[in-house]
Amino acid sequence: MANSRGGKARRAPDAVDAILAQWERERPDLDCSPMGPIGRIKRCAALLQRKLDETFAKFGLSFWEFDVLATLRRSGAPYCLAPTALFSTLMITSGTMTHRLKGLETRDLVLRLPNPEDARSVLVQLTPAGLALIDRAVAAHVENERRILSAIGAEELAVLDERLSQLLNALERE
Repeated sequence: MANSRGGKARRAPDAVDAILAQWERERPDLDCSPMGPIGRIKRCAALLQRKLDETFAKFGLSFWEFDVLATLRRSGAPYCLAPTALFSTLMITSGTMTHRLKGLETRDLVLRLPNPEDARSVLVQLTPAGLALIDRAVAAHVENERRILSAIGAEELAVLDERLSQLLNALERE
């Protein structure tokens, strides 16, 4: 994007620019440039989470409840997984998963069933109420994400997605 003088247009300053300016003033000997992208990713994540939580709340769900129900839903019919598959996908401990499942079971959104392949374990399955709720919530969630990203053009969004994928792959290899 060019300005009227033919040069590159400046973007509007953000909160991270102010932090970088403070560090530049206080520690001019230190190259704090890595703080720019990391700070922006962290700030975006926090602000995005608030916007996502607003949509989940409309369905009486917290982020983690949405995450559990969505994981079961995207597993395909019969929308049933072992708790170990759930907690490894969601990157939480088995104790945390047990507590969360009790709450969802109390609300009749999931059931715990005996595992026919292993009598010592159970399977977690969406109930019809859980399936109906997650289908409505995920449609609203996708629309919310579309609205959030609408400020970025399609080409720029594709580049951003590619760069974030590169960063994610690098972090997952460490």
